Amino acid sequence: MVSEAPPFWWTKPDWRAYALWPVSCLYGLIAGRRMRKGRRADVPVPVICVGNFTVGGAGKTPTAIALARAAKARGLKPGFLSRGYGGSLDVTTVVDPHHHRARAVGDEPLLLAREALTVISRKRVKGAMKLVEEGADLIIMDDGFQSARLTFDYALVVIDTRRGIGNGHLVPSGPVRAPLSEQMRQANALLAIGNGDAADRLIRQAARAGKAIHSASLVTVGAEDLNEQVVMAWSGIADNEKFFRTVNETGAHLYVSRGFPDHHHLSDDEVEEILDHAEALGYRLVTTAKDAVRLSGGHGRSEELKEKSRVIEVEIRFDDPKGPDAIIDAAIASARKRKLHRLAEKDRTKV
Repeated sequence: MVSEAPPFWWTKPDWRAYALWPVSCLYGLIAGRRMRKGRRADVPVPVICVGNFTVGGAGKTPTAIALARAAKARGLKPGFLSRGYGGSLDVTTVVDPHHHRARAVGDEPLLLAREALTVISRKRVKGAMKLVEEGADLIIMDDGFQSARLTFDYALVVIDTRRGIGNGHLVPSGPVRAPLSEQMRQANALLAIGNGDAADRLIRQAARAGKAIHSASLVTVGAEDLNEQVVMAWSGIADNEKFFRTVNETGAHLYVSRGFPDHHHLSDDEVEEILDHAEALGYRLVTTAKDAVRLSGGHGRSEELKEKSRVIEVEIRFDDPKGPDAIIDAAIASARKRKLHRLAEKDRTKV
């Protein structure tokens, strides 16, 4: 999957999108068939999948964390399941945030592991069973909506209301990961994040299809000290402009910004350039938690950059505080039905 979305994906379709349309058609056929026909394996605990319609950051990871916190507040033991994108390990692994590095397990799993038991696995069914072995009684998948071979009890699709689905075209003409009709059919609910209007059409479509609609905001936590500060922001996430807007919303004065591709590991030269530029201008450095974890154990002056960069923490807050519990309840109920159906199927085969 593309980690850095081309800018033309997020504007009105132009010649580039139409030139790639034949490839997108083929991609859509394959992706749609995979979603429709893919064999799904069951696991003995409820599974919530947090996904999105498009390539790029819509807020899946902070949403997964919000659900895990709600589950822990109820006495459950949630476990995160991630593919470990950006990491080099190709074996099923329980992530240790104190031992592993982003180059091995990926940056997002390290953030998830701070909150709850986290397993990375290229084979999600195997990863899910590992979580069950480790005692998880609720699995929260970070991504995998279009491709996982695991049965979902609840599929929550996150959408950024500022970006929506971009030009609406399928990869590689646009950012959409699979035909929207199939994605909408398999989704249980939408989570609209932000106060933009780019997702209004999809939200209305989902509501007409009987999907639950949740809304939430991405808010900064403990950033009061940045008010009126002159800062230089740097990040390597799917939507760097979203982070730069977040910096401005803290009350800081953002005069310089550096954006890199999603999951990007800074080179020694890039680290030097950021540090030297900020020092020369007297600007305070700010970055994301996801970027900060990639610096741990890095070369050159990586640790220095980590120490000098103020991490702006963000979290998802549902407009309805009962929203996360409603999602968890629905997943648990679906898992119970799934278990009863499986038992009934076994009884019929015995007759």
